[in-house]
Amino acid sequence: MKRSTLVVLAIVAFILGLIMWGVSTNNRFVTLNENIEGQWANVQSAYQRRADLIPNLVSTVKGYADFEQETLTAVIQARANATSVNLNASDLSPENIAAFQKAQGALKGSLDRLLLTVERYPDLKANQNFLALQNQLEGTENRINVERDRFNKATKEYNSAIKRIPASIIAGMGGFEARGYFEAEQGAESPPEVSFE
Repeated sequence: MKRSTLVVLAIVAFILGLIMWGVSTNNRFVTLNENIEGQWANVQSAYQRRADLIPNLVSTVKGYADFEQETLTAVIQARANATSVNLNASDLSPENIAAFQKAQGALKGSLDRLLLTVERYPDLKANQNFLALQNQLEGTENRINVERDRFNKATKEYNSAIKRIPASIIAGMGGFEARGYFEAEQGAESPPEVSFE
């Protein structure tokens, strides 16, 4: 073979290899992105489970006439606010996740205050319906934490992959952008304060 033919074949092989690498990298990003969207659906499902339990909890607690109406109203309002924040898996920017997390955090805070306030009502604390709902809420909170951790892990893998050189070139050409994480809310390290005065 002539030298020029070998050079042409080498260039063609290089270009084909580059194209194959680009396609493979793009497909990997698509898979990682789909993983994030699947994990996001799991996060939303866990939050929805909590939202679905709240009306039953409120109904059970309402049966006690001397229970603070203000506390129940706060829970109901926080649930309404939390369920009104809809975040699409294709728009998981840090700002949007922070807004979603803020609404969910307000709901969690009102639920925590409700459960702490219940301590003043021994009959309510002993009610089997209430205890079952409280256990379900605790389990749901654990599920939420697990799903959020899994979401953050999937997001980290995706964000790392699209930022690595030379794959970042394919990410830029394919429109793959970094996704936001769930982060601890400011003051989350402190339990809510409840006063029985």
